[in-house]
Amino acid sequence: MRYVPDPFKNEFVNIGIMLLEREGEFADVRFTRNWSRVRCLDPQADTEVLDELETDIRGQLQSSRESRNQLLYRLQETLSTGLQLSDPNALLSASPQQDLEHLARTYLEGPRPKRDSKLGARQRIVARMQDAFEAAGVWNALNKKIKAATYTYPGDPLKIDCGYRPNGVVRMFHALSLVTEPDSAKVLAFSYPALTAGILRTEKAKTDLTAIVEDDLNREDDAIGFALHTLEQNSINVAPLSKMPELAERARAELKL
Repeated sequence: MRYVPDPFKNEFVNIGIMLLEREGEFADVRFTRNWSRVRCLDPQADTEVLDELETDIRGQLQSSRESRNQLLYRLQETLSTGLQLSDPNALLSASPQQDLEHLARTYLEGPRPKRDSKLGARQRIVARMQDAFEAAGVWNALNKKIKAATYTYPGDPLKIDCGYRPNGVVRMFHALSLVTEPDSAKVLAFSYPALTAGILRTEKAKTDLTAIVEDDLNREDDAIGFALHTLEQNSINVAPLSKMPELAERARAELKL
């Protein structure tokens, strides 16, 4: 899928990959996680809308009973003028979900920059979380940037990084840097009871939230100790980054990917 802000210039950036099984049930989409190339082409691009489009298209792909050709034709007809589908290509695949992730890294992301100090501490944790989920082949199956306001109160600014729902439980994961922002634990803990109640009310599901934090935290530090105590007292799981491969593997097993 291409973003084409000016049809006269016909300049475009690849923003999405769709993979559809010719004679099977697999159908999924993966959008870029780095909108910098889109912003270079079009500084006015509404990347939040583009981000949400991924979820909308995934829902259409996985719920439609149309043939693949009919579905692709309808998508092309309903997409805005700034978005285009390129001609399809064939791929022989034994593991479509993993191949979708590989194609996305190849065509959408380009070489991934080294994690460095230019990224904030929390964003470095988010990036490591994504790496682990991608390695397990489940990143594209997760919900991202889950808006707490959907379940709590209008205007709640909290967005949970990612999550999924297996067997009547909504599992969510949110990065916290307790070294640089120990107070962020209080923000998460404040919203969690209302979030839990809202999910139970609207989704009829229990909630399991894990805060992903730095490895080897100094629990003797008063601020860090208080942050950890606050999370645990509010029934929020705490896991260091070193546990991410284990959590990602559990997600793969529960999502049956």
